[in-house]
Amino acid sequence: MQNKPKRFSSSGKVMEKEDKFKIESKNKGKNYNQAKMKTKKEDTAVDDGKLRSDIEEREDIVIGRNAVIEALKGDRTIETLYISNSKLEGSIKTIVSLAKENRILMKEVDKRKLDSMCGGEVHQGVIAKVTPYKYSEVSDILNLAEKRGEAPFIVILDEIEDPHNLGSIVRTAELFGVHGIILPKRRSASVSTTVYKSSVGAIEHVKIAKVTNLNSTIEELKEKGVWVYGADIRAEEYSYQVDFGGPCAVIIGNEGRGISKLTVEKCDKLIKIPMVGKINSLNASVAGGIIMYEVLKGRLK
Repeated sequence: MQNKPKRFSSSGKVMEKEDKFKIESKNKGKNYNQAKMKTKKEDTAVDDGKLRSDIEEREDIVIGRNAVIEALKGDRTIETLYISNSKLEGSIKTIVSLAKENRILMKEVDKRKLDSMCGGEVHQGVIAKVTPYKYSEVSDILNLAEKRGEAPFIVILDEIEDPHNLGSIVRTAELFGVHGIILPKRRSASVSTTVYKSSVGAIEHVKIAKVTNLNSTIEELKEKGVWVYGADIRAEEYSYQVDFGGPCAVIIGNEGRGISKLTVEKCDKLIKIPMVGKINSLNASVAGGIIMYEVLKGRLK
């Protein structure tokens, strides 16, 4: 058997260069397509994140069964109620009954429609389109306490930024008999879809006031006889050692920075929560819940 003739070296070199060029071109095209797909995925992720963020900040929709039930029981105007057309049981029957009782327009839609309305958030088959949240005045909070014949119990939030924390604090405040919550207009979470859902609808039963100058408002409260306590780890007195029997306001600081220096100076007294673990801080909503419990416990004696 004769061996196949070897390719001439010069043409061989040319062919090697051509093959190498083809391979490199193919790899470049492949890498380009992969990079393009990666960029497209990243852009999609950014768009999805922005959509979810926009949904979380909206004030005109209420998501989830418990939150919608409380909205139906409250004073908010519900424009339209969107309900999944799939088979739903349990509390959805209560929602439909309340909606019929209040003569609210109901629309049955598929799950994809609900998903698009809330940016993929868990809606439990129901979304309510509502009028934006109406904030109260500080005077409304004080009037409510007077109407109930109780000493004012107010929670002041110094730049709480996380809407989940705000929602949790509102929920706890409603349970522990707080007459109202005061927020600064700037650098603070506002009542939104996320806050509404995190509060499980408690937002409908707690007065929330937004003020331009938090420190000026604190001064006005003090002039009306309200004693102001600041939750601060630098305090010398523990929360369980304080008598909260009279008119009081409790200040909860920002998640990372705590209470601002100027606001600390406005406090009548700083208080802290006893802790024995290695971690020396608590989540803002947890700390707020403990302090609110101490106030209620003192008033029940």
